[in-house]
Parts: sequence; structure tokens; C-alpha cells
Amino acid sequence: MFRRRRSLNLINMLYDNYRAALKRMQAPFDRAAHWRKTAKVLNLSRRACVRLEWIIYYRFVSENNASLTSRHFGISRKVFYTWFNRFNDSNLRTLEDRSKSPGRARHKEITAQEESRIVELRKAHIRWGKMKIKRLYQNIHQEAISSWKIQYTIQKYRLYYHPFKNAKLQEKRKRSQKKKRITELKKQPFSGYLVALDVIVIYWNGLKRYILTAVDTVSKIPFARMYTSKSSRNAADFLRRFFYLMDNSVLNALHDNGSEFHKEFIEACRELGIQQYWSRNHTPTDNPVDERFNRTLKDEFIALGNFNPDPIQFNRKLTEWLIEFMFVRPHEALGYDTPWQFYQKINKVLPMCPSRTHS
Repeated sequence: MFRRRRSLNLINMLYDNYRAALKRMQAPFDRAAHWRKTAKVLNLSRRACVRLEWIIYYRFVSENNASLTSRHFGISRKVFYTWFNRFNDSNLRTLEDRSKSPGRARHKEITAQEESRIVELRKAHIRWGKMKIKRLYQNIHQEAISSWKIQYTIQKYRLYYHPFKNAKLQEKRKRSQKKKRITELKKQPFSGYLVALDVIVIYWNGLKRYILTAVDTVSKIPFARMYTSKSSRNAADFLRRFFYLMDNSVLNALHDNGSEFHKEFIEACRELGIQQYWSRNHTPTDNPVDERFNRTLKDEFIALGNFNPDPIQFNRKLTEWLIEFMFVRPHEALGYDTPWQFYQKINKVLPMCPSRTHS
């Protein structure tokens, strides 16, 4: 009897231990820990690991409450259910981002016969453009063809009159596409935030002179200086002078795509901490403030007999005119204040000239 009771107690103890072990195996947070370890072994991305935490919180913390889970992680219910429906506990890679490429990729519709015909026509008329070859193709073969197919064939077989010259041109176009355009800048109403630059070309008795101009787009504070060439070195020198005039407070510079605003000018902008913005090609309306100043400079200074081909003498007179423009001449766009009076108002400075104007 004693042995039988002892064996029953042993069986009950083993059964309790088995149930406890089974309960531990089925514990929800152990499963969550197992998922986390599996994600680490699989080297899941950070985004996938975040989505796994959504599932763990939903299953074991919020007790299958999607609204509470969405509020806790700051996501929408739609986003949560999208990934919850994709989730497979036996394959955690289902939480990774899927490829966004289309299932059926587009294929070129041009045929081998069309290619050979285009190549033949292009070689026979190497200087013709794609639109002319398109019309010739239609006239000869009595078939319609798109200009894109002709352009694709020309690029594929490099059917250019000057292949190396064209390659350089394409590289130049790629570089121009990386430029920051002025349309990307959100303008701010304080002085020095954006200055506009441009060049005036003067022809006089077989000579060419270049007047670089700059205007602060808010206060209309101007600067101009004549050079015998429009090299990037002269443009960099001009920028440093204007930067000093503006009390070293220029943040952004707007200009066109001229060669003078490259190379050493770009280095000067980088040195002074100025961001460059380029106007769009053939779009003078992107730089209206400096274009208007150029007109004023031509009408009120150069046209009145003040031009001199000697840069030293011309710049001396031009400086006197700039002082009058800044401190005496009322400006309609500024409520008939002078640029310096307007600058004082918006910057709340003392009514005195900076020391640099006396040098």
C-alpha cells in the first residue's frame, strides 16, 4: 500500500513538472524572445525589426488590440494590418520591404529591321537630327516611327559626327543638372539671405569691358565693379569685396550659368560659406532684382557719359555713384527709402555708417 501511494505521488509530481515545463514552453514572452533571437540570426533590417516589435506588442502586450498598438507606435491601423497580414512566424523575412519594381518590366519595342534602317539613314545623313530622319524614314518605308526610337538607336551605336565632342557635351549637361536652381530656395525677408549677381558687357571702339554687379534682394544694397575680363578669378575677387561690404553676412548667391561663376568663384563661395543657386537657362525672370539694377546702372550712369575704358578711372566714378544710390537716391520698391535707411529698419542698427565706408 505504501509503495503504491509512493508511486502515485511520483507520477503526480512528474505530471506537474511536465505541465510546468509545457507552460514555460508556451509562455508568450518566450516566443517573443525567440522571434527576436531569430531576427538577429537572420540579420533582419532595422525596418523589419521595428515591424516585428509591432507584432510582439499586438500579440503579448495589448492582447490583440490593433488600435492600442497603432497609437503606441504612432502608425495607422491600415499600415499595421498590412504587415500583420504578411507576417509569418515561421519566416520572419516576410517583414522585409518588398521589391517595388514592376512585375512586368517594359521592353523596347524597336525591331531589328527598324534599327538597321535607322542606322543606314543616319550614316547617310550624319548631320541630320532625329526629326528629319523620322520624316525621311516615313517617306521611304511608308511606316510611322517615333523619334524616340531614332534617338535610342543613335545613342546605342554612337552615330555622332563628333563622338568625343558629343561625350564632353553630355558630361557638361550632367553637371548642369546637379546645380541647385533658384526655384528650390524658399526666400526669407532679411538682408543678406540672398544676393543676386550678373555681368554687363560693354562694347566700345573694339574693346570689351565687363561690369560685375550684385544686389541684396531685400535691402537693394548694390555693388558693381569693372574688369577687363570675366574670368572666374575676377568674379571671386568681386564676391569677396561684396561680402566685405555686406559685413560678412551673405548666405546665398544667385547667378546665371556663365563661365565666370565656376571654378575659382565656386571655391570662393565654399570658402565664405555661401550656398550657390543658379537661374534656369534662358530665364532672366529668375533674377529680376539684379536685372533691374543693371538697367538703372546703364540709364543713370553709363548713358550719361560716365563710361571710361580704363577700369581704375571708371571704378572711381562708379563708387561715387554707388554711394549716392545707397545713401541718397530714394527707391520706389522700398517705400521711397534709400537702401541704407531700409537696411537700418529691418536690422535695427544704430543710425551711423559702418567704419569700412570711411576707408
